[in-house]
Amino acid sequence: MDTQGIPERDSYKSIAARAEGLFKDNGSRFIAFAYPVETEDQVKEIVGNLKKEYHDARHHCYAYRLGHLGDSFRSNDDGEPSGSAGRPILGQIDSAGLSDVLVVVVRYFGGIKLGIPGLIRAYKTSTSDALSNARVVEKTASRNFRLDFPYLSMNPVMKLLKEMDLPQQDQDFSTECSLSTRVRLTLVQPFLERAQKIDGCKVTEQ
Repeated sequence: MDTQGIPERDSYKSIAARAEGLFKDNGSRFIAFAYPVETEDQVKEIVGNLKKEYHDARHHCYAYRLGHLGDSFRSNDDGEPSGSAGRPILGQIDSAGLSDVLVVVVRYFGGIKLGIPGLIRAYKTSTSDALSNARVVEKTASRNFRLDFPYLSMNPVMKLLKEMDLPQQDQDFSTECSLSTRVRLTLVQPFLERAQKIDGCKVTEQ
């Protein structure tokens, strides 16, 4: 069967809600905040808000990984020595096997330099603490489709949705019917094959 690039897996782990962690060393405090996110715009908004809320902190370092494949990611050292903050944060996200996650570590400088090994340990430990306090959830990657079909095709469409256990949204059942549904990635191909066999059924990705 032609999978058209559909990945073998469509479920992945993320976190349910914001969680916090803390690490202290030689007067410096590293406060870690973990967030569930899905877009870079959400990342920018959260980082911007934390910079305002903790405006007196020396650094606001962060890393994120997005998507069911985790192929969108970034780390930011925010003035700390290169590779001493953002990369260790991202490493902890990856060690936990998570995606759709942002971790921001706010550092208050205590007056004593920790050195690069000390910084790496501080950012790793504070991030690990935040993630260990988070509730891990399983997410399913999916695609949205709209079905337009004649009233006479209502029964086969409803049968398809029921047998594949697909949700219904935005139903409009008049002379010409339509509805929307979400299909997990591993079911997209069989869904399209079956839907296209229904008389007059037009499938559009939303």
